[in-house]
Amino acid sequence: MRLLLFSNSTNAGEEYMSYTLPYIKSFLPSNSEKGVFIPFAGISIGFDKYFSLVNSKFEKLNLKIQPLHAYEEKLQMINEAGFIVIGGGNTFCLLKEMQKLNLIDPIRERVKNGIPYVGWSAGSNLACPTIKTTNDMPIVEPENFNALHLIPFQINPHYTDLIAKEHAGETREMRIEEFLLVNKNQYVAGLREGTLFKIEDENISLLGEKKCRIFRYGQNPVEMQPGEDFQYLMQ
Repeated sequence: MRLLLFSNSTNAGEEYMSYTLPYIKSFLPSNSEKGVFIPFAGISIGFDKYFSLVNSKFEKLNLKIQPLHAYEEKLQMINEAGFIVIGGGNTFCLLKEMQKLNLIDPIRERVKNGIPYVGWSAGSNLACPTIKTTNDMPIVEPENFNALHLIPFQINPHYTDLIAKEHAGETREMRIEEFLLVNKNQYVAGLREGTLFKIEDENISLLGEKKCRIFRYGQNPVEMQPGEDFQYLMQ
């Protein structure tokens, strides 16, 4: 498998996708066959506008993508795609539409067989066993929470230690610890903005300039930085 799993698409104060493009460029050769972009998480922006925005960035890399939502033969597009890109937005909407179209198993099979997968935010959540560690509200109800299960651990995108002034509610860490109370055998990676996991075959590395916070039931959270060994997450 070959996966790029970003925490986010855009860092604060930067142009859209600017930090992601160098990673994508080195990950996908410019002579790649046409890819497929899946915009189903982008309900606020609208699928057409979402595709146009992402496509304008991929064109700068001489990469061609097609909008899955605009074609009738979606399964055929998945089966013929040179790579798959899944953007962020609302993870529940993304999963619900993928289940409705019966695309979970076909995408899993194609990625397991080697076509590259690029996801950010909700697209990274979808690569996990489930979407249970998304930050999104369940504004729609999918059939279940089971996702692509391309990796054996959970990601919490946009992970932050920030506690807003005068905020008395649960922190992100507390929410993840709640998840682990009822999912004791899972690892959760708190993936901070501006960072990503690169996975090639069974090899995984953290890229970016920030540390990743790893959670496990019954253990203290661990801060790990790029260059350290994350292989245990893939077992």
